[in-house]
Amino acid sequence: MTAFADSVTMLRRDFKHQQRYPVMAVSGLFVPVFMMLLFVYVFGGAMLTTVGESTYVNYLVPGILVMAVGSSSAGTAISICVDMNEGIIARFRTMAIARVSVLTGRVLGAVIRTMATVALVIGVALLIGFRPRASFGEWLLAIAVLLMLTLALTWLAVGGGLASKKPEGANGFTLPLQFLPFISSAFLPTESMSPGVAWFAEHQPFTPVIDTLRGVLNGTPIGDSGWWAIGWCTLAAVGGYVWSRKRYNRDPSR
Repeated sequence: MTAFADSVTMLRRDFKHQQRYPVMAVSGLFVPVFMMLLFVYVFGGAMLTTVGESTYVNYLVPGILVMAVGSSSAGTAISICVDMNEGIIARFRTMAIARVSVLTGRVLGAVIRTMATVALVIGVALLIGFRPRASFGEWLLAIAVLLMLTLALTWLAVGGGLASKKPEGANGFTLPLQFLPFISSAFLPTESMSPGVAWFAEHQPFTPVIDTLRGVLNGTPIGDSGWWAIGWCTLAAVGGYVWSRKRYNRDPSR
């Protein structure tokens, strides 16, 4: 019970901390929406002939949802790094609170903010013409996939924030999480890419997650992408959690 109560306290602290940096919170909310509007209304006409969908927004939305999760990881890594540099985490270690609550509070806050961003993206997508074929159960499955990805990238971001000496370094650590979706099936089918890029796009972790979401929401074939998505997310979440705990327990003097 103490660990739960302490985690809730740290979650409240996380929200108050975000109120001090409104620019970061607002950019995390609206950058994915801006990217979606940019690709739909600027590039959508040219890309529509390649994707084979009736509207480009139907093809695009799963990729934008994954980009939204990746973009949210930057704020988490920077916040953790700032906490380490200011010594507040070292102070928490000396207090009579559950040690795990310091990290879980941040992770819970990041998951809530990311799901708010996902909801905003879906809402705007519906307004501009996104018409998914998913049933209620398939929507729940899509949310479960997004939650798995969010936990995986958040724990990796926590580890990156703990390992970085400066906020710039923490932000740099998350750049691959933000930009790898550009080299995936997010915007165009991998078959339309040059051979080397297509091979990388087909085998990198974000592509099976995007293809799974697209299949669940739009009814396109999923194949074995679902199993690959679960495997990549589980590997990243467990690896990120173990790395974060190791860094948290190893650097008491930072």
